[in-house]
Amino acid sequence: MPRRLALFGQAAFARDVLVRLLDAGHAVVGVYAPPSVKPDPLAEEAEKRGLRTFRYKAFRRQGRAIPERVAEYRSLGAELNVLPYTTAILPPEIVDAPPLGSLCFHPSLLPLFRGGAAIPWQIILGATETGVTVFVPDAGVDTGPIVVQKGGIAIADTDNAASLYFDKLYPLGVEAVLEAVDAVDRGAARPRAQDESRATFQGLVTDEVARIDWQRPAAEVARLVRGCDPNPGAHALRASGERVRLYDARLAAEEPGAPPGTVLGADAGRLAIAARGGRVTIGRLRVGDSAKVAAADAGLEAGESLR
Repeated sequence: MPRRLALFGQAAFARDVLVRLLDAGHAVVGVYAPPSVKPDPLAEEAEKRGLRTFRYKAFRRQGRAIPERVAEYRSLGAELNVLPYTTAILPPEIVDAPPLGSLCFHPSLLPLFRGGAAIPWQIILGATETGVTVFVPDAGVDTGPIVVQKGGIAIADTDNAASLYFDKLYPLGVEAVLEAVDAVDRGAARPRAQDESRATFQGLVTDEVARIDWQRPAAEVARLVRGCDPNPGAHALRASGERVRLYDARLAAEEPGAPPGTVLGADAGRLAIAARGGRVTIGRLRVGDSAKVAAADAGLEAGESLR
């Protein structure tokens, strides 16, 4: 039977989930998206359809639920919360309020790669296979019981964070969320506890994480560049102190013949840089605050050293 749903999310992924839920006959009684300078696809779609839409940055103040927001939420009469892509931390007064609970999406095979930067870390740390999980949120970070999990997605040595998400995990994730809502709707959901012995957690990918250490093996450098592509961009410094951010990395196994970090020159439109045990070739880069350009046209000279 169709359910009364409240949806918390943002961006195109949450918009597509919203559309599919409405197409399935569910009544979405409230849509929550964070305020933003740029138009948000979820909020735009909800407003276009005349759905009650709320734009809040936070639901807690000084560690406690904001009473008026909890009361407003409860007035909607939602039977199930759906969290397809949300960065807001919801208090238990909202997460646990509906009779059917809440469902949350995560772009990894939990309990692996918990945390808010699961996609880049899977590339950075060399995972070769991934998938998506829909789980029941609890007081921990991505620790709740699993309702639906879909795997079998290969991480290619050409994938960056954007291609892994948009080309592979995004479409699979929409299907997983719809499948989980359907299972809860039919009373067929059987949440299973996560195996804590296999759990891993990673923090956000900051500029500190994205700093290239040329003493690391070439394969690790290439993965760091791909995992930080498009944001924040793995980076190194020229001798002048100017920062260079690297994108579109490929690993070449041949010996570099120069110290790690040495620019080897351009070939076929790509810039080769020496690394430990191999070469990393770069398709695009950004020097200082300039725009991204083709790496071969960025003005880095053969023999120049990055650090």
